[in-house]
Amino acid sequence: MSSKIEKDLEELVTKQVITSEVQLDIQRYYVAKKVAQPNTLLVVFGVLGSILTGLGIILILAHNWDDFSRTTKTIWAFAPLVAGQVLAAFALFKKKNDAWRETAATFLFFAIGASISLVSQIYNIPGAIDSFLLTWIILAAPLLYLLKSHATALLYIILATSYGCMIGYDINKPPYWALLALAGVLPHYVSLLKTKPNGNITGIFHWILPLSFMFLLGAFLNSGFSIGLLTHVCLFGLFYNLGKLPYFENQKLRRNGYLIIGSLGTIISLLIASFSYVWDDFIPDYISNNDLGITSIISLAAAGIVGYLFTKNKLKPFNLFQFAFLVFGGLYIFGFFQPEIASVLTNILILVLGLLAVIIGSRQEKFSILNYGLLIITTLISCRFFDTEIPFVVRGLLFIAIGAGFFGANYFMYKKQSKSNGK
Repeated sequence: MSSKIEKDLEELVTKQVITSEVQLDIQRYYVAKKVAQPNTLLVVFGVLGSILTGLGIILILAHNWDDFSRTTKTIWAFAPLVAGQVLAAFALFKKKNDAWRETAATFLFFAIGASISLVSQIYNIPGAIDSFLLTWIILAAPLLYLLKSHATALLYIILATSYGCMIGYDINKPPYWALLALAGVLPHYVSLLKTKPNGNITGIFHWILPLSFMFLLGAFLNSGFSIGLLTHVCLFGLFYNLGKLPYFENQKLRRNGYLIIGSLGTIISLLIASFSYVWDDFIPDYISNNDLGITSIISLAAAGIVGYLFTKNKLKPFNLFQFAFLVFGGLYIFGFFQPEIASVLTNILILVLGLLAVIIGSRQEKFSILNYGLLIITTLISCRFFDTEIPFVVRGLLFIAIGAGFFGANYFMYKKQSKSNGK
C-alpha cells in the first residue's frame, strides 16, 4: 500500500472519521489486492524471453543443421516441443503464477510450429503453407484454455487471421476455418470481459479482434469493389455501435477499439467513395448471393445494435456516426440511378460528420474529438484538390483558413476549459 494512503488513513483515524479497526481492515484489503495482482512486467519479460530463447535455438540449429544425421535432426525437431510440454505441465500442475503460465504457453506455441516445419523438412513431406498454418492452429488451440494464456490467445488470433487472409486473398477460397478458429477464442474473450473489464490485456483484445474481422471480411467477398466498400461501411457501423454500448462506452477511449476503428473506418471508406470517378464504375455487373447475404447479415446486426441502444435511450444526443452506414446504404442504392448526385451527397455526409465531431468535442471539452473533426474536414477539402480544378491561390487561402480554424477552435476550447476550471 502506498505511503499516501497510509497517511490518509492515519489522518482519518486521528480525526475520528474511521476507527482503528476499519483502518486495519482497509490495510488488509490493499495487501491482499497487491498479492492477487499479477506482476505485469514479469509476464511481459517472460513472454519476450521465451520468444527470444526459441529464436536463439533456431539460429544455432540452423547454423549446424547440415552436419546432423536424420536421427539427430528428428530429435532436435521434437526437443522444443517436449521441453515446452514439460514446462507447461510444470506451470499447470504446480499452479504457478501468470508469468510462468504465459512463458510456458508462448514457448510451446512456437515449439508446435517449429516441430511441424522441421519434421516436414527432414522427411520431405509435401504440403502448402496454408495446410501448415491450419495444422498449427488446430494443435495450438488447447493452449488457450489449458494454460489460460492471454499472450497465446493474441498470437492465435494473429495466426488465424494470417491463415484466413492467405486462403481468401491468394487462393480465393472462403476461409471458414479461420472464422471457426476465431470463434474458438470468443469464450476466452468473454471471460476477460467478466473478470478483467478494465484490464490492459482486455483493451488489447478490444483492438485486435475487430482488426482481425476487418482484414478477413474481404476474403469472403467476390463481387467487386463497390459491394465490398458497402459491406465494410456496414461492418464499421457495427463496430462503432458496439463501442457505444454501455460496457464499452464507460471504458477509456484508448481501450475502446471498436469505437475508434468503427469511426476511422467509416470516414476512410466514405473518403474513398467521395471521389467522383469512383461512382462512374461503382455499379457492379453482378452481385453474388454470398456477398449480398454477408452484407445483409452485417447491416442487420448493426441495425439491431442501434435498435437496442434506442430501447435503452442511448441514442441521445443524436450522433450521425451511428447511422452513417444506413445513410451510405441509401446513397449506394441511389447511385444506381444518379451516381453524380450520390457522389456529391457523400461529400456532404463527410462534411456533416466532421462538423458533428467538432460539436461533440466542444460540448464534451475534449481536444482529441475536436481536432478529429477538424482533421476530417481538412482531409475532405484536400481530397477535392485531386478531382477539381481549383486555382493554387484559392488552395493556399483554403489551407490558411483551415490552419486558422485549427488554432481558433483549440484556443476557444482552452479558454472554455480555463473558465470552467475557475482559472
